[in-house]
Amino acid sequence: MSRGVILLAAGGTGGHLFPAEALAHELNERGWKVHLATDHRAERYSGQFPAVNIHLIQSATLGSKNPLAVLSALWAIWRGVRQASAVITRIKPEAVVGFGGYPTLPPLYAATRRKVPSLIHEQNAVMGRANRALAGRVDAIAGGFLPEDESAAGAKTVTTGNPVRPQILEAAKTPYVAATGEEPFRFLVFGGSQGAQFFSDAVPTAVGLLPEAQRRRLAITQQARAEDVARVKAAYAALGVDAQVSPFFTDMAARIAAAHLVMSRSGASTVSEIAVIGRPALLVPYPHALDHDQAANAAALAAAGGAEVHPQSTLSAERIAALVGGLMGDPDRLSAMAAAARSAGKPNAARLLADLTEAIASKKTVSDFRKGTQA
Repeated sequence: MSRGVILLAAGGTGGHLFPAEALAHELNERGWKVHLATDHRAERYSGQFPAVNIHLIQSATLGSKNPLAVLSALWAIWRGVRQASAVITRIKPEAVVGFGGYPTLPPLYAATRRKVPSLIHEQNAVMGRANRALAGRVDAIAGGFLPEDESAAGAKTVTTGNPVRPQILEAAKTPYVAATGEEPFRFLVFGGSQGAQFFSDAVPTAVGLLPEAQRRRLAITQQARAEDVARVKAAYAALGVDAQVSPFFTDMAARIAAAHLVMSRSGASTVSEIAVIGRPALLVPYPHALDHDQAANAAALAAAGGAEVHPQSTLSAERIAALVGGLMGDPDRLSAMAAAARSAGKPNAARLLADLTEAIASKKTVSDFRKGTQA
């Protein structure tokens, strides 16, 4: 028997949708019916999302300084609010949970206008713009890295960690075993659509600078933009290096688990998944990220000893070769980093977020929820 409906709202990128997907699985197991409000970008992920229905809601980014563009964006958001209001009227959710990105503005705004219990989840160590706009309106804020402090937002923040998908929890069962001697060394490189170009340019060049004995050991998996795939593959082929290169891997959880070393950007979901699985990482924060949130996310894992953080501006091909080559020759350090990363992971984040969602749905306050968890 269904316990009711929960509406999740998320921007149509993996960074927003993956935590929402993890919560959806947890809520489904508890007997809730889950609906998703998002935008058209989510279509490539939608087949994996465990929702009764996916509602495409109009929205827009308020990033332009052009008055006409701002008016157009506000009109799109208002149309989205009307769409979201119609959905809320029809499905009658017990709570609405937002995961960031501008597509969350209409559903959450519509929910708060209708007094539907609401909360937002912020994956990053720095709150994103959409969530900042909603923070004063919602009943609770769940944080991946956010603090519970005396500020207005901190007073209604519960640090749950970032929910990870079931595939990540399954991958976390694979223990880390360092590669020694002449054993193959699996090196995973990924960075999302915006962040991958630097790796496509720098990493093959760096691999070419490694001693031949180390190149022979390498088995590389690398995410690259579609327009870069052919040249990256050709570069590795010319070096005689085993490499799988693609714009998107559907089995990324298993590939992280198989890796001896990860080199990636440091979006919140990425950092959380690396930590839960427990793999050593070289994190390169995307330098153009709004509010430098990736640098703050990376710092959290580095503080635990599970990763090294390297600004992109410091990473010449020579420097990358020195870092990767050095770690390939130091399996004890890699094993220690893997253990430290795992210690920082929060595999129970989906359960905690589902507990908070149910509390808000039953109209409990954050203070009540905190007291209940401490009892």
